Amino acid sequence: MRKKLLFLFSLLLILVVSVQGQSRFKTVNYLNSIKGKYILSGQHNDEKKSPAESWYTTRVNQITGKYPALYSSDFLFQGNGPQRWAVTYEAERQWNAGAAVNLMWHACPPTNGDGGAGSCGWDPGVTNSPLSAYQWSQLLTNGTALNNTFKARLDEISVYLQYLENKGVEVMWRPFHEQNQTVFWWNSGGAGNTKALWQMTHDYMNNTKGLSNLIWVWDMQDFGGGYANWNPGAAYFDIAALDVYGDGHTNTSYYNSLQTEAAEKPIGLGESFNMPTQTEFSNQPNMTFFMIWAYGLENNNSLSTIQSTYNNSRVITRDEMPGWNNVNAPTNLATAKPVTFSSTEAGANVASNAVDGSYTTRWSSLYSDAQWLSV
Repeated sequence: MRKKLLFLFSLLLILVVSVQGQSRFKTVNYLNSIKGKYILSGQHNDEKKSPAESWYTTRVNQITGKYPALYSSDFLFQGNGPQRWAVTYEAERQWNAGAAVNLMWHACPPTNGDGGAGSCGWDPGVTNSPLSAYQWSQLLTNGTALNNTFKARLDEISVYLQYLENKGVEVMWRPFHEQNQTVFWWNSGGAGNTKALWQMTHDYMNNTKGLSNLIWVWDMQDFGGGYANWNPGAAYFDIAALDVYGDGHTNTSYYNSLQTEAAEKPIGLGESFNMPTQTEFSNQPNMTFFMIWAYGLENNNSLSTIQSTYNNSRVITRDEMPGWNNVNAPTNLATAKPVTFSSTEAGANVASNAVDGSYTTRWSSLYSDAQWLSV
């Protein structure tokens, strides 16, 4: 019976989603609208230049006369509160100027670092600090010391993301990137542990911390076979991205694998040293954004190459963005409408919960076939 009920309720949700659009996020709806036609230009910023939160974005403007349509930066691993606030304020400024916002977090392992602040080194630290099977078990078990340590770090990071939510900023949130890589601690225990960590983090930040502005970007790298083993499930990501440091610009097998796992969700180039060219735009037409890694901008691209990419008719720059006030969040036509239903289980899960617009409530029927709800 529950399978039948789940099918009927899923069908209801599918019908609602088909009315309201692809997503509750303006950013995702916009990326869906340009898929196959245009691609957002993007630039990452890091601590190697000052001001760390914006130097490379400004440098793009100096080279091309344009700003990237996607702003990217990193909360990093030093536990540096002032720097993290600088990144947060710059993200707010970029959003208000019309850019999409992408934020990363090179989290410290729960076995390393100073508690909530999560300060550690790069190597060892973020890299070359694998967890043992026992440590993975402890990290993923509620209430253990490692689990509590890591959630304290999520609490700390959530402060900045909550600020952005309060300011109306949507964040393409990309922790634990390159999940098929093995150098980072978060992929040191195999795909199953990496997926479980992602799911735990997603649920904690969305449900326990109550953050509703996070667009979860699940990220892979261009090597290996298919990506299915690392897929956390459709409910656990909004965008799929590919980091290209091998032959991913020319080998479309990675692009095809990413599309397979993303299904209808937007996809993009999560990181690259090299600017994509018209060839890549033609061969991988559904990529909706690219993001050039900070120092790769000029280390790996000539000024003429950067200018050529930014002047490509397919590439959107910040001045060509519509402005977020002009991109409407989808309207759910079912919200607050009258419902009829077969039954309600004793308790608080009444039928009106199905149309109350909340992601934290639900309707529950009696445990007998067949049950239904109509809006």
